[in-house]
Amino acid sequence: MGKVAVATTVVCSVAVCAAAALIVRRRMKSSGKWARVIEILKAFEEDCATPIAKLRQVADAMTVEMHAGLASEGGSKLKMLISYVDNLPSGDETGFFYALDLGGTNFRVMRVLLGGKQDRVVKREFKEESIPPHLMTGKSHELFDFIVDVLAKFVATEGEDFHLPPGRQRELGFTFSFPVKQISLSAGTLINWTKGFSIDDAVDKDVVGELVKAMERVGLDMRVAALVNDTIGTLAGGRYTNPDVVVAVILGTGTNAAYVERAHAIPKWHGLLPKSGEMVINMEWGNFRSSHLPLTEYDHSLDLDSLNPGEQILEKIISGMYLGEILRRVLLKMAEEAAFFGDIVPPKLKIPFILRTPNMSAMHSDTSPDLKVVGSKLKDILEVPNSSLKMRKVVISLCNIIASRGARLSAAGIYGILKKIGRDATKDGEAQKSVIAMDGGLFEHYTQFSESMKSSLKELLGDEVSESVEVILSNDGSGVGAALLAASHSQYLELEDDFETS
Repeated sequence: MGKVAVATTVVCSVAVCAAAALIVRRRMKSSGKWARVIEILKAFEEDCATPIAKLRQVADAMTVEMHAGLASEGGSKLKMLISYVDNLPSGDETGFFYALDLGGTNFRVMRVLLGGKQDRVVKREFKEESIPPHLMTGKSHELFDFIVDVLAKFVATEGEDFHLPPGRQRELGFTFSFPVKQISLSAGTLINWTKGFSIDDAVDKDVVGELVKAMERVGLDMRVAALVNDTIGTLAGGRYTNPDVVVAVILGTGTNAAYVERAHAIPKWHGLLPKSGEMVINMEWGNFRSSHLPLTEYDHSLDLDSLNPGEQILEKIISGMYLGEILRRVLLKMAEEAAFFGDIVPPKLKIPFILRTPNMSAMHSDTSPDLKVVGSKLKDILEVPNSSLKMRKVVISLCNIIASRGARLSAAGIYGILKKIGRDATKDGEAQKSVIAMDGGLFEHYTQFSESMKSSLKELLGDEVSESVEVILSNDGSGVGAALLAASHSQYLELEDDFETS
């Protein structure tokens, strides 16, 4: 019996040792996987780094590209498009005008009643619609027919407040937020699509002409008085209420900037210099690229997989369409190489753009002790049933890295513009008041992003100059701004001016 007991003890000891060894191996394996997660996180953080010296390099590169783009067509990655807007709204505008704002996956139709300096915007009404995905890659006439159908139904709902004098035609400002070569204030040919649109037969066509043909097909009588970019609309809307607005920036689905340039500083402008001595420039800054931009392997793969490889590089690292997708790509690498979500990679994580930036913002804003919002988003979107607190903390860290890089690069871009127009330093001992009008859901709703952008701009400008630079939200500037430019370029205003001078 003693021998049997000893043998049994030995067998048990071996079994216990084997089990213990298995647990140790699993822990070592788990520890190794977690070490790989941290390794991926740290490498990503280093590749995204934006120290102040790098931001200054990016700003200087932006200024250089601005000069090149103003000197000649095709001289820079920045298109620096002449807008033909040489007089921004004064506040005196009166009357009733429409705006159509097409700039991303949603579009809006709007009507605005203007009451001059005393009453300003008396009333506004709008309707917003989503563009079905198949129309974003279909035919030009299909897209414009869909838009005009919504516009015509909206016109049919006019109330008594919006009453046109007899014999007058409705007038509309058309905000079209894609790269356009402007031919005049109310005509321009599409250069290329961005933000997920790819409608080949619209490229090189006059977008106002396409809109007018769609109106004619449904019998809608309306004059397109101004074709503007959403950024120029934001600049106009900002200037309408604040005469110190000199720059406008959109940070939403896509991104762009426009600013007021001295007309004599535009070598490629061959027309008569405008009486105002100024010209609004549509930069199309989303297409900016530089060796100084901190790009990662995830940015390169996202760019290669995009509809426009090699284009819109700045947009792909700072705008709302892409931030959530960058997060997805990093999490996918962690899942594949370090079993971040367990032995099986969540199938949903393999779907491009399933993680949208508003979801990323919600997770980044989570301040609950157990990061409950992060857990619920991972569960609802990626179908990850359980996530530990340390996993959720990694997700927060990734959100912070991606948002901070985007925000700080946005600030560097704004600083580059201010340098170009001489608003980055004091003049004769005094700093000029400079206001930057901002619009877009990313800036408005992603608090960590907007706060980081503003603090980074202050860091670049320094305490003294930053006191005279203000960043304001020009909410709905792209819609109201287009209506304001339609008002300031109304055909009836010209007739009234002719009558008064005859």
